[in-house]
Amino acid sequence: MIEAETPILSAHGIEMWDYVVLAALESATVPSQSELATAVRRDKTRLIPILDRLEARRLLSRTPDPADRRNRVVALTDEGRAVFTACRKDIREMEAKFLSSVPSAKRRTFLEVLEHLADDAPQG
Repeated sequence: MIEAETPILSAHGIEMWDYVVLAALESATVPSQSELATAVRRDKTRLIPILDRLEARRLLSRTPDPADRRNRVVALTDEGRAVFTACRKDIREMEAKFLSSVPSAKRRTFLEVLEHLADDAPQG
């Protein structure tokens, strides 16, 4: 699936980890960088270059946390939300085509297994 998603992400000017971060921000309340690293299961030091790239493209913003100025609050911008929404739509269309020949019950089981594997994946 990643191989099939890569051209879609590239068409929107982002990479796989960019999409993962945008997805986490789209579904979360304003997290700190540390909370975001935990949510996407990525070491903080490996997350920073991704955030730098997305912020440079104005897809997210980082501001000092009013409760603790040592932390940064990360949020999607309107442009970031638009890019994420367009990518998600295109990926879902590709997945629907990819899985169209699989019977509904088997497709559901397959997707449940993928979710389980993703939930159990080690943080990287």
